[in-house]
Amino acid sequence: MSEIRLYVTTTESKAEEILDLLSAVFGEEDFAIGTTEIDEKKDIWEASIYMMAEDEAEVQSRVEDALKASFPDARLEREVIPEIDWVVKSLEGLKPVRAGRFLVHGSHDRDKIRPGDIAIEIDAGQAFGTGHHGTTAGCLEVIDSVVRSRLVRNALDLGTGSGVLAIAVRKLRNIPVLATDIDPIATKVAAENVRRNGIASGIVTRTAPGFHSTAFSEHGPFDLIIANILARPLIRMAPKLATHLAPGGSVILSGILAGQRWKVIAAYSGARLRHVRTIWRNGWVTIHFDRP
Repeated sequence: MSEIRLYVTTTESKAEEILDLLSAVFGEEDFAIGTTEIDEKKDIWEASIYMMAEDEAEVQSRVEDALKASFPDARLEREVIPEIDWVVKSLEGLKPVRAGRFLVHGSHDRDKIRPGDIAIEIDAGQAFGTGHHGTTAGCLEVIDSVVRSRLVRNALDLGTGSGVLAIAVRKLRNIPVLATDIDPIATKVAAENVRRNGIASGIVTRTAPGFHSTAFSEHGPFDLIIANILARPLIRMAPKLATHLAPGGSVILSGILAGQRWKVIAAYSGARLRHVRTIWRNGWVTIHFDRP
């Protein structure tokens, strides 16, 4: 069954207002809600809600009712997202990624595994598109360092995508890991990859459109939070993310271009986290913070 996206095209500030409005209307129901930047220079954003086709009529009616008062001119648009598109795209061009002790590979590259490798097999996950290898590899390097040198009793992989970072944490240490994503299709792919890697328990995958989801309070606070997303949303979520970090905990952030690192560092310093170090990979940076 196809997934449906209903969305409004607007400005960044209005997209955030619509996100808050829809979050209040749908509460903890199983619908992903989020915003996406379309054109930074022209300030074009989309505020979206995702659902399965069978729920479309009810959700559309509720969204339209919610928008009437504050956004009477908003035009609700519709996109059909065939489930097969996500899987097919994620299978294309996947090459092994080596980062420290980790080797992330597809099923066709099992012969690349060396003695001593911590192998993670991923055949489905958009996190491996062109330009993302630097962010994934950077996160894996810092995860290895943090988990080996600090006490980590539980972890959060925020925006899990393929689930590779959650799997990496669980393979390093036998601790509970919460893996969340705004997209229910990504959540399903991550759960499949967890099973593919022989992890029978310990990783919980949840669709969570924002920090208001009960998933975070149920499983947190966390000793380790990993978010490989993009700089702008990372900056916006700094205060809320910090509230879910346990005392003495670590935060690993990536999806950040080198030129954006100071804005991210400033945002998280403002949330009373300490910058530990930054590593560079192919023009991208991964930043490690902790709570003193």
